Amino acid sequence: MNEDQPMPLLAHLKELRKRLMIVVAVFALAFAGGMAVSPYILDYLKSVPPASGISWNVFSPWDGVKLYVNIAVFLAATATMPFALHQLWLFVCKGMQKHERTAALRYIPVALLCLALGIAFGYYVVFPMSFAFVHDISAKLNVVETYGATQYFGFMFNIVIPVGAAFELPIVVMFLTGIGLLSPNRLRKFRRYAYLILVVVSTAITPPDMMSAFIVLIPLAVLYEASVWLSGFVYRRSAARMNAGSLQPYG
Repeated sequence: MNEDQPMPLLAHLKELRKRLMIVVAVFALAFAGGMAVSPYILDYLKSVPPASGISWNVFSPWDGVKLYVNIAVFLAATATMPFALHQLWLFVCKGMQKHERTAALRYIPVALLCLALGIAFGYYVVFPMSFAFVHDISAKLNVVETYGATQYFGFMFNIVIPVGAAFELPIVVMFLTGIGLLSPNRLRKFRRYAYLILVVVSTAITPPDMMSAFIVLIPLAVLYEASVWLSGFVYRRSAARMNAGSLQPYG
């Protein structure tokens, strides 16, 4: 065996370490900025429904710290994502063909837009509906609602973040279809298993009640069906290009 053979692997590991260090450095800077703006974000979130009608409480000396850190981590992760995706693209692009590199780079800004739309949908639509449901349950039980600040935001993040991530599904499917790893037929055959997974996911990321899980399941199912349709669109366009004489599938 040639002693030089392990070198490419070591080079890849070195490159991966470099990319990860860049991402960590950007996250650290974004986290510092997130800590600086956390009070203003918190003031805004407290001033709009449903939080505007709530008396804020903390139940341990660390609750306030946890609240600041959680908001800062969320802001930092969101701000770091463009750099992380770009560093991932730089790491894997050397092993891609030209049309695959173009497709990957093209989908990065679209993926960020979908994430922003997902977070907005989760916060302004799914979260208020879930909160209204649990509020109605408390009213029917005639109990006094005393919320801890960290518990309130934990409830919010557990809904908003997964819904935001779910909005990435169509982009991932389009990209994988564009480079030939997925097809609409595969997605259709996988539909029954996909819906089972969606039910499990919606149950896992919501409070333990059927209504909240159902509220989250609806947009997840719509996103999956949209992904199947978009996969078919990309697949047909790719086939048309290849039939016209282009060897590069659509990305």
